Amino acid sequence: MENKDRKVLLQITNLKQYFPVGKRGLAVKANDGITIDIYEGETFGLVGESGCGKSTLGRSLLQLYKQTDGRTMYFGRSIDEIAPQYAYDTFRHMAKRKEHMLASRKKFEEFMKEYEALPEKEQYARHGEMTRLRKEANDAMLDLATLVGGLVVAEDIQPVADIYLEEYKISRELRDAMEKRADLQLDVDEIAFKVNKAKENGKKANDAALSKAQEKLKACDAEIAEINKRIDEVHARIAKMRANYEGHPDYATYEAYHSNGIDLARLNYNEMRHLRSDLQLIFQDPYSSLNPRMTVGQIIGEGMIAHKFYRTNNERMQEEVIRVMDECGLAGYFLHRYPHQFSGGQRQRIGIARALALRPKFVVCDEAVSALDVSIQAQIINLLLELKEKQNLTYMFITHDLSVVKYISDRIGVMYLGNMVELAPADDIFAHPLHPYTEALLNAIPTTDEDASRNPEILEGDIPSPVNPPKGCKFHTRCKYCTEICKQVVPELQELRPNHFVACHHALENSPKEG
Repeated sequence: MENKDRKVLLQITNLKQYFPVGKRGLAVKANDGITIDIYEGETFGLVGESGCGKSTLGRSLLQLYKQTDGRTMYFGRSIDEIAPQYAYDTFRHMAKRKEHMLASRKKFEEFMKEYEALPEKEQYARHGEMTRLRKEANDAMLDLATLVGGLVVAEDIQPVADIYLEEYKISRELRDAMEKRADLQLDVDEIAFKVNKAKENGKKANDAALSKAQEKLKACDAEIAEINKRIDEVHARIAKMRANYEGHPDYATYEAYHSNGIDLARLNYNEMRHLRSDLQLIFQDPYSSLNPRMTVGQIIGEGMIAHKFYRTNNERMQEEVIRVMDECGLAGYFLHRYPHQFSGGQRQRIGIARALALRPKFVVCDEAVSALDVSIQAQIINLLLELKEKQNLTYMFITHDLSVVKYISDRIGVMYLGNMVELAPADDIFAHPLHPYTEALLNAIPTTDEDASRNPEILEGDIPSPVNPPKGCKFHTRCKYCTEICKQVVPELQELRPNHFVACHHALENSPKEG
């Protein structure tokens, strides 16, 4: 699902989110193998019936729910910058990880020789086993290839592990130095603010304190420059090592998976908290999501202090809070008011301001307008679009309202019972639906067009239980195009039109064709 013209911000692969039920080993399969790319600067719309797993997916991407399985690669920061523990563990045990990778691949290849010789019905029966073994082999490969790429092919993997361990240790030094610099920058900003205010008021300014703080910051910058120089030297040695293996027949295959992204699913609590300002959430309910005992200024500024944008709720921070409020259509004199003094639309603006105050890169808008009147919905949607352009934001916009998602989204994903069944540009979804479920959702939209050739159709049947979903395609119990393969084999998401993906054994043939 790669669009080479745009930078991927989040790459989600086979994400699963299961919630245990009772003591019998059962689980609600809220997300059951989601694979999508979200591009920088786009609005990705997510639609589906209530209970299909939309909100769970949004929270899982942010790791508010620790995902059960799969990968969520984030490219908004580099792995050198975060230096996660999982990378260190991989480098330390690289030889064992490679042995496991080769054993898993061999097991899968041997199974496939047997599987491909089976009659079609027996293949249906063993399709689940084939999928599991393929996943195990792929996961073992990605654990290594995402970090070291084509160097996986090295016959003696220990020198590769050693040089990456060296790089990791320097990256930890860099991370510590950057945190130190952030504290020093806070000191400089705070003192500079006081100095400027004093001068504006004709009072004596503490220029000496400012100069001393700036000198400390300058010394820290020099330290960071030296650490970066050491990292560049290690990178040069790694590049030289890569050159020695570029001729290997499997080098390019593994190198294609090499990335400098961060797997959010493998971060520990403190590492994820460090990234929390990048990844924010706008809640559905503008009433219960705001603390009634906090003022607007405290609500918006709470995250700023938690993430060390400011040390205290002082005058300097209040100026920034008022600036953010103004961007979100809130008057500055609301600063000391409480949530109960606002309307639903104003409260949602407070929620938006709270999220955007941290200057995030990715925002999940979880049914952000569904609790509002239609006239207010339009205002909030226009505000989100305006802020997106100003701040180069990336949105995941979750909703059950197809008219809203069409207006705001660049691309739309359609979910059913924990699975992504269709993914395409917004206009293409409405003009050329390829999945029977998408067709049913569109047919259910009421219309006032007297010349419309169809009447609204209600999708019949109940959504199956996510604890015990149907075998094969989960939609087959409600699909009028269902055949035997639908009842046995899970369809994979495939590109059937340019940038238009569908998971269906019988993609709609009556959809208009190009040309």
